[in-house]
Amino acid sequence: MLEDQIVDLLSSNLLYILLAALVIITVLRSVKIVPQSEQYVIERFGRLHAVLKPGINMIVPFLDRAAHRISILERQLPTAGQDAITKDNVLVRVDTSVFYRITEPEKTVYRIRDVDAAIATTVAGIVRAEIGKMDLDEVQSNRNEMISTIKQLVESAVDDWGIEVTRAEILDVNLDQATRDAMMQQLNAERARRAQVTEAEGAKRAVELNADAELYAAEQIAKARRIAADAEAYATSVVAKAIAENGVEAAQYQVALKQVEALNALGASPSSSTILVPASALEAFGDAFKMLKGKA
Repeated sequence: MLEDQIVDLLSSNLLYILLAALVIITVLRSVKIVPQSEQYVIERFGRLHAVLKPGINMIVPFLDRAAHRISILERQLPTAGQDAITKDNVLVRVDTSVFYRITEPEKTVYRIRDVDAAIATTVAGIVRAEIGKMDLDEVQSNRNEMISTIKQLVESAVDDWGIEVTRAEILDVNLDQATRDAMMQQLNAERARRAQVTEAEGAKRAVELNADAELYAAEQIAKARRIAADAEAYATSVVAKAIAENGVEAAQYQVALKQVEALNALGASPSSSTILVPASALEAFGDAFKMLKGKA
């Protein structure tokens, strides 16, 4: 009995029920809630109509549809290695990595099929071209400058795809074994050359210092001799003055004094045990005492 009443109720209100269901479905299909990390590309009759930003959006149900859901998070391409030849004809293998994010999903969807492959191919071509303009030493030393150049060129190349390149990195620059051996030989030769130059500079400095020392010693000896000569000249002038004032007696006194000094030096010698004093020496003593007595 109850079932019959329910069936009668539904049959009599079927139209209203269908209308209510249609309204509910229409509302659900007209409201699109887009996550923060995505954007929706909306098509109407197969053509681009709009791009829905994160949040609640309204569309025309049954006419519009979310054809593509694009993540706007930053992405990293897998590390790729490509061979390149430098300006000085050295084969190197460069490992690169690129970070990017999609800023205009409508361009990315309708202008390029495989974004990752397209960017990887573009980076490989730019890296080869830039390395071909540089010598190996420049590739090793100017890596930051080369990274900046590659990033700018990649950005300009992928601009039509609605992509922003956030970072480009050169992870490593590898050389073949023959080139490494040649570079090691060159490095060892450079180290040996520097050692020889340092040793030669040390020897040169030592010779210069020895010459300076000899010159200083010669100057000091010459200075001592000059002082001794000045003293001798002064003594001679004093003796000459005494002779001029006192006559021959002053000269005899000086001669006798020198003889006495010589005898004293001979007696003070440690190897002398017996001293033979000549008669003239005794006379010299006597003359000296007489002169001293006369002076007194």
